[in-house]
Amino acid sequence: MAVVTMKSLLESGVHFGHQVKRWDPRMKKYIFAERNGIHIIDLQKTIQAIKEGYDAVRKTVAGGKTVMFVGTKKQAQQAIQKEAERCGMFYVNSRWLGGMLTNFSTIKKSLLRLKKLEKMEVDGTFENLTKKEIASLAKERAKLQKNLGGIKEMKDPPGILFIIDTRKEAIAVAEAQRMGIPIVAVVDTNCNPEGIDFPIPGNDDAIRAITLFTQIIANAVVEADNEAGLKIIETLNDEEEIVEEVVTDASIREEDREVDIEAYAGEAVVVPAPVVVAEEVEEDALPVDVDKVYEAK
Repeated sequence: MAVVTMKSLLESGVHFGHQVKRWDPRMKKYIFAERNGIHIIDLQKTIQAIKEGYDAVRKTVAGGKTVMFVGTKKQAQQAIQKEAERCGMFYVNSRWLGGMLTNFSTIKKSLLRLKKLEKMEVDGTFENLTKKEIASLAKERAKLQKNLGGIKEMKDPPGILFIIDTRKEAIAVAEAQRMGIPIVAVVDTNCNPEGIDFPIPGNDDAIRAITLFTQIIANAVVEADNEAGLKIIETLNDEEEIVEEVVTDASIREEDREVDIEAYAGEAVVVPAPVVVAEEVEEDALPVDVDKVYEAK
């Protein structure tokens, strides 16, 4: 099954780039033509790039690593959160905090603080505080939730990043490059594709285009999870078959076990005499030979 069709790309407006005067010359190889002062992106290359990015994400998730969805522009916030939650991965859709990858140990402290505040609100700790203290803690929790809510359960840096608009997320790109984390990113005609491991040329401003790209990457994660689940089921079935075979073989060997006669050599074998129990027989039941003549004495 195709990852994406040309029709869906056209309907989502993926082929529309920026104005000619705002282009980045390094995107020249991905530009098909110019129409009314706007660059048109070559969708043939976009489809090929989507397949490469899709496979990269699927292999990363199949290897046991995670994906981080990054898109803080208004057009991308809702799609990033929705699709990341659908596939069970992490996301950043409000603000990229400096050091989120390169200084993850410090970010972990903020995550622990967020979890602590949430626990305090549930276990009744707030009931023993003043209104001013409660308001201050609630404000702190809301701020942490807004910036770190999408990575609250993340324990280690992600295995791969999916980014919408590399110009706006320049800090995230720089940190990922420094950490050696692969990047799958949507690059428009005003972006620099160099340094991006899997650049996907396309419109990064239209909501429909952003939603389509995000859905494709989320589908890659779901597919990898499904493959992992099938492998686990197959493994369990194989183990059950092996156990059944072992039990069957053992029962056969137990019944057909050969006795080592030499081990019993020299030992006296005592066979107990059979015990005969005399049964009472009535006289009338004694057998009579009808062909024999009995004479009275």
